[in-house]
Amino acid sequence: MQFILKKEKQEAERKRIEALGIAEYQKIIASGLTEKQLIYEQIKAQKELAQSQNAKIVIMGKSNTPLILDTKN
Repeated sequence: MQFILKKEKQEAERKRIEALGIAEYQKIIASGLTEKQLIYEQIKAQKELAQSQNAKIVIMGKSNTPLILDTKN
């Protein structure tokens, strides 16, 4: 039982260290992002979706999220 408890404590510590790393990564990324850069990345992603063989119709409305319809169904 002690082995199991030790293993679980090690796993908890690993997850804590991973979470700290993710938080630091997000701080670094967030400090360099601008609204224009985010819009550019969104446009690139939408273009890739529109060119996909699975996505047939992309409708851009007033919201920031496109409506993508698959005409196969």
